[in-house]
Amino acid sequence: MPNKTIYVADDDLPLFQRAQELVGGNLSSTVVTALRRLIHLEEGREAGFEEIVLQVGRDGARQVRFQGSLLGEWQEMGDEQVRNLTVYRSRKGKLVLHTHTAAWSDYPTGPAAGDMKEWKYWRRFFGIGDRAFDWGDYEYEIFDEVTALKGRIPDKLYRKVADIVEHPQIEELDI
Repeated sequence: MPNKTIYVADDDLPLFQRAQELVGGNLSSTVVTALRRLIHLEEGREAGFEEIVLQVGRDGARQVRFQGSLLGEWQEMGDEQVRNLTVYRSRKGKLVLHTHTAAWSDYPTGPAAGDMKEWKYWRRFFGIGDRAFDWGDYEYEIFDEVTALKGRIPDKLYRKVADIVEHPQIEELDI
């Protein structure tokens, strides 16, 4: 097996030791693990994917993470609730539907909601800047085919997502 020598600055030794503790192996396996992760992320980024972190569960208390690209978004505001639908394509070609449903009756009020007289709370309410709706139920579903989304999302969003899936988002012109 060929040997490779890695020179580490004295200041970086604690970093290498901590990485080795986390991986639970020797220094060589630690470096290989880190390089595999770096290559995986960078190849995904080069292919147009980014790290997606989705809120999950009641009030978005948990998170799931994957590499993907945004295909479309939809927001419905009604008298009873607001519903946000977001569709992603994962790096492995799966479709991820992220749904957030929040009942207006559950909207935080009082001191926890902040003073609505301040502009920053109105900006938040209208979705400018920070997440506007950080209460409610967050769910995600994974689908193999775009046709599985038909009837689960509004037709207009479905047409957009299906078009992107069937055609490249960016077409390189050799002109």
